[in-house]
Amino acid sequence: MFLCHAWDDRKADAKDAYDLLVGRKLSVWFSEVSLRPGTDMRVAIEKGLVSSRMGIVLVTPAMLVKLRSDRSVANSELSALLRRNLLVPVMHGVTFEELDQVSPMLASRGGFNTAEESLEDIAVKVAELVGELADEEAAALSMKSAAE
Repeated sequence: MFLCHAWDDRKADAKDAYDLLVGRKLSVWFSEVSLRPGTDMRVAIEKGLVSSRMGIVLVTPAMLVKLRSDRSVANSELSALLRRNLLVPVMHGVTFEELDQVSPMLASRGGFNTAEESLEDIAVKVAELVGELADEEAAALSMKSAAE
């Protein structure tokens, strides 16, 4: 999965989310871990996006600021993620209404809010969602193999 976040959140909130997701045995693309020094950041992000089946967007006040700028890396990531079937916004210190003013497409996706449940509980639910997705993919492959 791809963890989309504002650069300002990489050492705190996004790192906390990453740790909780990895603690649930999920494979997570996260800039602080996945980007090597000297690597072209945009190319590495593109590779991370392509290899991820789903995305999590940590929506914080810093993310809202970044999304208001058409030229931000976060906005490019979000555009790519919005083309995916499974994209989950996680509100953290903001509301869906605030997000709707900046990105109605993202706000229209079902998601979570840390004002209502802990980041740890959200990580558990995301892990369950990933498990359901893997089961659905396995069933689809099994049906395809049986049809051939």
